[in-house]
Amino acid sequence: MERYMLHFKNTGYSPKQSREIVYRARDLASDMNASVRIARVASKFVELDVAVKKEDLDTLVEKLSPIGPIDNIRHVVEEEIEKEKGIADGIFYFNNERFWESHEAFEGVWKQCFGREKDLVQGIILMAVALAHAQKNDVSIGIRMLKRVLDKLGTSPSMYHSIDVDRIRKKAVDMQQENKLTIFEI
Repeated sequence: MERYMLHFKNTGYSPKQSREIVYRARDLASDMNASVRIARVASKFVELDVAVKKEDLDTLVEKLSPIGPIDNIRHVVEEEIEKEKGIADGIFYFNNERFWESHEAFEGVWKQCFGREKDLVQGIILMAVALAHAQKNDVSIGIRMLKRVLDKLGTSPSMYHSIDVDRIRKKAVDMQQENKLTIFEI
């Protein structure tokens, strides 16, 4: 089976419904050899992490259509990416609430870093992961991750390429104080 991220247009769901969406998706695909792992709910889409045979993908998408119209399908494969492209992709995905994909793009960057830069990139990755937890309504897990975000970002420079690292630090502190995860752009 192959792994895919399916993005359905959000027709009114909230992260609090993520488990309900997973159960519904599993019911809709119950007669198929497919696995629905996780649902993450963003403002514009519902992301389903699924595994299915490539030849059954269209059928799965059709069966899941009651969740919403399909917007995007991404085949998840391990790929090496040039560092600058990984940073650009990571920023794009983060700013479009595709936090799992942002994490993956920045992980490709992280693998090419050394020393302090490696920690800084890991801090960005951890922020994306914290916000992905918010999309699954796992807010307490995401909030606990913010300490690690701040530890990894440490006193790194205020800018990393076009990313305002000071803003990420401030957002992490604010979210800890408010005990609430809030979506923002980097």
